[in-house]
Amino acid sequence: MSYPDIKITFLGTGTSSGVPMIGCSCEVCTSADRKDKRLRSSILVQSEHTTVVVDSGPDFRYQMLRENIKHLDAVVFTHPHKDHVAGLDDVRGFNYFMQKPMEIYGNEMTLEVIIREFPYAFTEKKYPGAPNIHLNTISSEPFQINDLVITPILVWHMQMPVLGYRFGKFTYITDANRIEENSREMIRGSEVLVLNALRKEKHISHFSLSEAIAEVKELNIPTAYFTHISHQLGKHADVSNELPEGIHLAYDGLSLAL
Repeated sequence: MSYPDIKITFLGTGTSSGVPMIGCSCEVCTSADRKDKRLRSSILVQSEHTTVVVDSGPDFRYQMLRENIKHLDAVVFTHPHKDHVAGLDDVRGFNYFMQKPMEIYGNEMTLEVIIREFPYAFTEKKYPGAPNIHLNTISSEPFQINDLVITPILVWHMQMPVLGYRFGKFTYITDANRIEENSREMIRGSEVLVLNALRKEKHISHFSLSEAIAEVKELNIPTAYFTHISHQLGKHADVSNELPEGIHLAYDGLSLAL
């Protein structure tokens, strides 16, 4: 059975502070290039029958409005850091117009944080208008949302387990600085890989630019896009000119058809 055609849209490609960063006047934060304006990292995955968001960070509301999303089947989470979960409250709009709970997928650790961060969504007597959320715990096994089979891939964000996801020939990984060999095997064969590349200097919990390039080459992926980018990496146009063939910097609003 072949994988359905999918469209990937980068809702955000920035790190936790976004770009521009509050209070910063560096050349990246003051750039007029729209590709240097980065919301917190998230992607939209759409097939003919299904629309899924991976991570709902602080910019989720604006991202949904910008892409004119009227129907959302699920939010799938990579990990529970604030820049990936903070916008979850805004699924209330979908609750209202779709008249059903929002399906949420994440590992046990992530769902525990969501319950703690949004306790009013899980009380026995909910305040009118509180988000209506249905939690789905996932592990290492593939799971299905309508016509999309999604395969979790374990990676490491320093000592935190983070889930990357494979959708057919497309793999999305954010917030990682280590990928074990068994997870590499799950990535191999992808036509497109999205990987985090925070900055040029080494970081304790994210791949640097050179480390991300090395991962792409080791995995032998023909096309790669880097995301979760900080203002420290440099201007989009300058860094793009330094990258090997087949490797690109993603930017907000970029769409891929697979």
